[in-house]
Amino acid sequence: MGLFDKLKNEFIDIIDWVDNTNDTIVWKFPRYQNEIKMGAKLTVRESQIAVFMNEGKIADVFQPGMYTLSTENTPLLATLKGWKYGFNSPFKADIFFISTRQFIDQKWGTKNPITLSDPRFGFIELRSFGSFAFRVTDGAKFIKEIAGTDENFTTEEVTEQLRSMIVTKFTDAVGEGNIPVEKFAANMDELSKLGHEKLNADFTEYGLTITKFLVENVSMPEELKKEIFNYSRLNAIDMNKLAQFNTANAIGDAAKNQGLGGAGVGMGVGMGMGNMMTNMFNNQNANQNNNNGNNVVPPPIVQFHVVVNGAQAGPFSLQQLQAMAASGQLTKASLVWKAGMPNWLAAETQAELVSLFNNVPPPIS
Repeated sequence: MGLFDKLKNEFIDIIDWVDNTNDTIVWKFPRYQNEIKMGAKLTVRESQIAVFMNEGKIADVFQPGMYTLSTENTPLLATLKGWKYGFNSPFKADIFFISTRQFIDQKWGTKNPITLSDPRFGFIELRSFGSFAFRVTDGAKFIKEIAGTDENFTTEEVTEQLRSMIVTKFTDAVGEGNIPVEKFAANMDELSKLGHEKLNADFTEYGLTITKFLVENVSMPEELKKEIFNYSRLNAIDMNKLAQFNTANAIGDAAKNQGLGGAGVGMGVGMGMGNMMTNMFNNQNANQNNNNGNNVVPPPIVQFHVVVNGAQAGPFSLQQLQAMAASGQLTKASLVWKAGMPNWLAAETQAELVSLFNNVPPPIS
């Protein structure tokens, strides 16, 4: 009986894969020490492909169908083996079946917040999560780039590798999408489309296609939510109102802090509020002139965010910053940022702010 079993298993005559799982992408045919007989029957079912490997090299790829293995339908393998004139000997090869069906409901999410720069709110941190679906479209490339020689490669293994790439590409897509941060919640479909296009532009080199990409949630810090809610109550076109609103809040909070200079702070608050009222009056006059037919184009308003007590405040106009410099809230070493700057820098490095410190009296010795 043992000799009969040995002879029976000496050659493999039937090669196929019946997948009873929902998550297997790659399955290696268990050849062990047996040899494959020329003339063996290979069955590749729909939503499968079969990849033959010889000594670590991809030899032949078979699409769905039934095949009788011969040198005619394994041309590359025949070349590697050196068969000539239809030499019909058994051979050894690693055979990988790859599922090409769609794998749905795969989860992705940002483990750490992603940082974006917004021209109105400065640097912001967002978290996001959602789901995606994918399928293998180039089995040979997928094995070479992702699966390797893993005998049983599942969706859990591939999604672990893909999630970090998904988050990176999604971050790029959000940065290039020009969608205002306050409109993220209302534009999930557009964010999903941007992410989908960005991902497929790169995933083809891994033999994969992202068939669906969904952004299900975008969250942000509570303080940013409050700032956006306040902004939504203002006239979205008039950016001066946002600056005035933030300035009034920031200076009011600073006035309550007794460690910032006492009476000097009160003076700064008064000057800041006075400048704010002056700006409002000037804006009204400019609007009136425009309505009267005078094409008066106001100069661009330079505004800076300032780090006050370790927290971001602003944006402030130059007049407001002058009042803050006089009260000691703004120093040469204070970190500032405006639209277009890549990082926070000391106030003394900005040409627009250097003159603010020329009229500030030195500290009393």
